[in-house]
Amino acid sequence: MSEIRKPSGATKAKKIRGKGVGTGIGKTGGRGTKGQNSRSGGGVRLGFEGGQMPLYRRIARRGFSNYRFKVRYTEVSLSNLNKFFENGETVSLETLIERGVVRKSTKAVKILGSGKLEKNLTVIGVAATGSAKETIVSAGGSFQDTVAEVEA
Repeated sequence: MSEIRKPSGATKAKKIRGKGVGTGIGKTGGRGTKGQNSRSGGGVRLGFEGGQMPLYRRIARRGFSNYRFKVRYTEVSLSNLNKFFENGETVSLETLIERGVVRKSTKAVKILGSGKLEKNLTVIGVAATGSAKETIVSAGGSFQDTVAEVEA
């Protein structure tokens, strides 16, 4: 036991400030020259933003927010459908994930009307913009908003 030693540099001496100019941390003691933080007892409290209304006071602390229940859609263009699907195929969330058009973690998809569609596709359970719906139907495809419509 008497031979066990701490590795060198394991403990460090406390830096004592204000003990003369020659120490390198004398005179102002590493606090700078003037200002609020150089004074004894100086400094600001936690959350202080220089007189600006602090964040914890800007944020509402009561009431209900629907934000965390917001549906976030992954957007897919008509040109992507044209690229990944063949004539007469069905487009659903499962097939979009299967083909690698959207990520596996995707919960909701919305088809946007950008691009051209030259194939007749059946879209099931996927949201779409008005122009996208028109384009899908005019290309000879069909559109069903929910899975419940398909079963009925």
